[in-house]
Order: sequence, then structure tokens, then C-alpha cells
Amino acid sequence: MEESIRIQGRDLSAGDIGHIRGLLASHPDWSRRRLSQQLCEDWDWRNASGVLKDMAARSLLLKLEQRGVVQLPQRRQAPTNRMRLERDIVDEAVLDTTPMTAALSALQPLRLERVERPGQRTVLHTALSHHHYLGFGGTVGESLAYLAYDRQGRLLACLVFGAAAWSLAERDRFVGWERCVRERRLHLVANNHRFLILPWVRVAHLASHLLGAVARRISADAEQRYGHPLYLLESFVEQGRFAGTCYRAANWQALGTTQGRSRNDRDGRTRVAPKAVFVYPLRADFRQRLCEL
Repeated sequence: MEESIRIQGRDLSAGDIGHIRGLLASHPDWSRRRLSQQLCEDWDWRNASGVLKDMAARSLLLKLEQRGVVQLPQRRQAPTNRMRLERDIVDEAVLDTTPMTAALSALQPLRLERVERPGQRTVLHTALSHHHYLGFGGTVGESLAYLAYDRQGRLLACLVFGAAAWSLAERDRFVGWERCVRERRLHLVANNHRFLILPWVRVAHLASHLLGAVARRISADAEQRYGHPLYLLESFVEQGRFAGTCYRAANWQALGTTQGRSRNDRDGRTRVAPKAVFVYPLRADFRQRLCEL
């Protein structure tokens, strides 16, 4: 009998794997999208607002295929989704690269836009793809992104928040999480996946100011878009490259360092450089909220 498989914080039993294989065998004409939607319905896999977590299911199926557990149907067409199209035209978007050196007060009031429209997404992809050291391949699942502009409408920075790390010892101890509770409440934590101050922008205290501005609104934005609030933010800072100064200045708490494992590390080997772990509670009672069953 096959052992259970743990993927994306979910333990898949032999019965779960058998169910997926049964869907594939019974419906060879189904697309990958149809399969992931049916799986969500069968497992009642929904976000807090009741929407099927189709992209999370599709990601899980792809990981099962990568491990050789299942064989998915061929793609119906080459990826031409919104994100792919935006990456293809990313070089056509023009950013104002005029050097900007000023006091923060001279740029205010700043405008912080939540990324929702195609044009905003193109700007986000352009900036991160060309100027963030990690690049940017888009997001999967629940995510919130922001563009920051000065009073004259010049782009200053980009921030992207998405799914929290599935398991993070320092954070879990800080919250007081047991595994079963963490799995049910993890969606109430967001990870700062990307934070970019554009390289031609030199403004003291801008980064910490923007972290504070996002912290004041991100929970309400999550509730509006996904039907649930956020109670904690987390971020990983690559040591040796950054000191995490802006997070400290914005009153984020340093908890320690990661063990140097990537999200796809399945054999326990160190694959990435350890990173400093920072967190920011969004409410005084965040522990109570995150530990509720």
C-alpha cells in the first residue's frame, strides 16, 4: 500500500491518490482545468468566500505528476493565460527611469494602488522582471500586489504578498501553532514574496514607510477580495545580500533564520541560502485569532 504524500501542506492518502487516478481513468477527455475543478468540488476545497481553489488544485496535480504519481492529460494549448501574455509584452512597457533623489516629504502624498487591472499587472511584471534580483514569474493562489507612486504619478516601488510558507519552525513557535491548527489557519498569514524599490529611486525611509502603509490596509484588502482577513505578515530576507533594515525600521520582528530549504526540497538537503525570518502582527490578538479552531 502506498504511503501518504504530503504536498502543499495537505496529506494525501492512498485513497486520495486512488481517487485522482480514478478521475483520470474515467474521464480521459477532461482538460487539466476540468480535472482540478472536479477535485475541488469532491474535496470541497474552497477559500473563505466559498470560491473553488482551482489554481491550488492544479498546482497540486502538477506536483504529483512531477513526482511520477499520476500522468495528466496533455495541455490543450500552449500557455496563453493572462500572466503569460503580460510576460510576453513586458519589454514594451516603458518605465520612467529618471533618477529620483529627494526627501520622503517632498514626494507625499504617496499613492498606493492595489494591482487589479491588466495595465497595472503589466507595470508590475515589467518592474519586477527587469529589476528584482529574483525576477518574477507571477503568483499562484491568493495574492495581493501593490504599486507605489509619488505625488506626480511616478512609480517608486512594487510589493507582492502571497501564500505563507507551509512550515516554518520560527514562525510556528512564535504563533504557538500545532500542525493541525496551522494547516487550517495558514491562509490568514501572507508572505511578502517581492519588495522592490526601483533602482533609480533614492529616498530615505521610503521602504519602511511603504511597509507601514501596506500593513494598515492589507487585511481589509484580503477580506474584500478573498473573504477573510489577515492577522500576520512574514518575509524572508537573504542574508549577505540584505540586512533587513527596512523591516526593522517598520517594526517587523526578526525571529531567526530558515534552514536553507526551498519549497520543493523533498530530500532534506540544503538547496538555498538560509534567510532571516521577519514577521509583523496585524492585530494585538493575532495569536488568539490564528490558533482558533
